[in-house]
Amino acid sequence: MDAQGRGRADNIDPADQWVLNPNTGEYELRLAPSAPQSSVPGQRRPRARDNGDRDNNGDRDNSGGRDSSGRDTGGGARSREGGAPPREPRQGRAADVPAPRRARRGEPEPPQGRRGRRPVKKKSTAKKALAWTGGSLALVLVVAGGAGYLYLKHLEGNVTTTDVGDAAKNGFSKNDAFNILIIGTDKRTGKGNEGYGDKGSLGHADTNILLHVSKDRTNATALSIPRDLIVDVPDCEVIQPDGTKKVVAGTDGVRFNTSLGQEDRNPGCTMNTVKAVTGIQPDHFMMVDFHAVKTLTSAVGGVDVCLAHAVDDPDSHLKLSAGKHKIEGEQALAFVRTRHSWGNQGDLDRIKVQQKFMGSLMRKMSSSDTLTSPTKLLGLAEAATKALTVDKGIGNVGTLKDIALELKKVPPKNISFVTVPVLDNPADGVVHKTVIVNPTTAPEVFDAIRDDVSFTDVKKKENAAKDAQAARLKGTKSAASEVRVRILNGGAEPGSAQETLNWMQTDKGILKSENAGNAPAPLARTTLEYAPDQAPQARELAALMGLPGSALKPGKSVTNAQGLPTMTLTLGKDFKGAGVPVTGPKKAPKVDGQSTADKVECAS
Repeated sequence: MDAQGRGRADNIDPADQWVLNPNTGEYELRLAPSAPQSSVPGQRRPRARDNGDRDNNGDRDNSGGRDSSGRDTGGGARSREGGAPPREPRQGRAADVPAPRRARRGEPEPPQGRRGRRPVKKKSTAKKALAWTGGSLALVLVVAGGAGYLYLKHLEGNVTTTDVGDAAKNGFSKNDAFNILIIGTDKRTGKGNEGYGDKGSLGHADTNILLHVSKDRTNATALSIPRDLIVDVPDCEVIQPDGTKKVVAGTDGVRFNTSLGQEDRNPGCTMNTVKAVTGIQPDHFMMVDFHAVKTLTSAVGGVDVCLAHAVDDPDSHLKLSAGKHKIEGEQALAFVRTRHSWGNQGDLDRIKVQQKFMGSLMRKMSSSDTLTSPTKLLGLAEAATKALTVDKGIGNVGTLKDIALELKKVPPKNISFVTVPVLDNPADGVVHKTVIVNPTTAPEVFDAIRDDVSFTDVKKKENAAKDAQAARLKGTKSAASEVRVRILNGGAEPGSAQETLNWMQTDKGILKSENAGNAPAPLARTTLEYAPDQAPQARELAALMGLPGSALKPGKSVTNAQGLPTMTLTLGKDFKGAGVPVTGPKKAPKVDGQSTADKVECAS
């Protein structure tokens, strides 16, 4: 390296080695020519000039998924009707380095090593910080037996993957709502996990958070599932190290935490148990252990916590006075493991403290102190990726990057922490050790998450969306005899498509209708898709069926057996029967103890 032109490599400020690639919109690490080059994200290209500069390509979108569907037992009555990519920078020149100025005639040549090179304008600290916010929110839930992720391409080899078969999707879609089951294990084996009791334990599902991120990215809900919740663990197919499969028989009336580790159950078994308890299907999982809490909190320089009273817990070895503290490493792990110092000294109160801790870590992650420190961010990425185990569907660079960037879009004030509503287990007798799902209040919580309803106030965007939806119902309507529609069962009771067909043709005079069987995937809500020129038909059918504006989906028509364009009515899980109005999205219920990520609260 030219010492006059650039100085020695070991004297370069790490912050000045991150430069913007205009093709990807992201910052990239540009090291000295003699050192290996790391790009976040991007692929290295061969060096064409001996000037230490390279250009990078962005990552491809990697999306996809797997769907499942049921079968409609109704009959098959038919209709009665007759009849250019962006230009890349030149190879061998970094995207943000200007081309050398050509010398004018008669002008002396510049000295060797400094040929025609204009000074490169440094990027501001604020702009550098923006490159890292994509992973900040994702990392937060790794704490306290939760899990999370900060994407850095050159660290992806740290991530461990587990094949859970059909329990997880094959990929990730950036255009849909998604559910990630975050599992914190109490594993006592491996580096940093020894010395916490139950020596040699392979790990159970000790802390469990179902993270739901809304389709419009205005909000997210982190649903905590108590480890001592009594559930029926379903049968589970696991893939063994030699590639063979075996089915682990389910067990009834056991603690939720036994859905992992017990009888060789893997995270896919925990995902299946969540579906059985809540009716919500996790798309993917992320899992960490004790060691992750220690390394992550140290990587960010400690997490701020507040205690309403002093704590001296001989079991977790946590000793803190009342007031504010900054904790990391072993002390942070002790804080999130402590149970006997909070509330009623049970797991439910510990969950509330863990949620406060995660909110605090989130605020630390998004602070300028973290975002403007490349050293701190790289250390955090190293700790996070080494701690993380995920399913194969999200175990690649492109998918993990997409998840991090989607999580970035959710404001902390609209990230809600809630816990499954429960009751003391009457089977315990006088001493309550376990809990059961509250059959009265829990279903409302599960329905709200499944139906993508926010637990926070997002009025501005919701009202704008409602106005647009209501507008779809306004305008001229066709006669019922002109409505042409096919009916699919997308999650309603078996036989609903045929029942609706009979109602349409017999009671409403919609003769151009047919039962098309089952939808390719289940839907939470009933939808009516139509082409622009079918809007009058859609408004008439909506009026007859009591469909809200949110059910109308402008799109395209399909061709029926007679070769005519037809609307598609898909009966979702909210369908209650032919002729029964379908209500629009409801407001989420208030849950005892719920909080949001932006609030500072003291543990008590």
